[in-house]
Amino acid sequence: MPPTTSPHPDQRGVEPHPEPPRNVTGDADYCPHPEKSVPISPSRKTIQQKILNLYGGGASEEDMKVYAEKAIYDDPFSYCDTRYKIAGQWYGLPKLFTKLETLATEVTSSTAHELVWKQTHKYTFTGINVSKSIDSLVSLKLEGEEPNEKVVYHKDMWNEKDYSHEGLGALMKKLNGDKLTHITKPPKSI
Repeated sequence: MPPTTSPHPDQRGVEPHPEPPRNVTGDADYCPHPEKSVPISPSRKTIQQKILNLYGGGASEEDMKVYAEKAIYDDPFSYCDTRYKIAGQWYGLPKLFTKLETLATEVTSSTAHELVWKQTHKYTFTGINVSKSIDSLVSLKLEGEEPNEKVVYHKDMWNEKDYSHEGLGALMKKLNGDKLTHITKPPKSI
């Protein structure tokens, strides 16, 4: 990690807690319906595209600039509390997967400080050539003013439950977030 980087001072305070989208029966529905996407500004579209580029396995310094230096990334497997640690996750994807595809997205909310979308993403594992598609809810907490907003919290939820940040599961997520950069070696300039 670059020596000048420290974690965000209010990690729980900036965490988004979006209401899960529901289907007609009231169940949580993370399956995107692109035709129902709410319109977003060009700068928000750029933010979304940079994040989708990262999900596609094409991590770049340019796309990583979408995150604030003290940004947080939170998914079922990792909890990262700086942009550099987040880069460790994105730069690691091509080592695990031979193919990464975003199959569909639906923007469900775009408010003053938040951008939320549902997505279906397909992961093809290296070596065994098996694919798995995941429906998830991506929530971005944003700071700054358009067109210069930065992501300060990126949450990727794979089920209808919000994440716990306690116990053994949280420890494993934090350990993954803290140590993966030693293996994936993202550029220090991030």
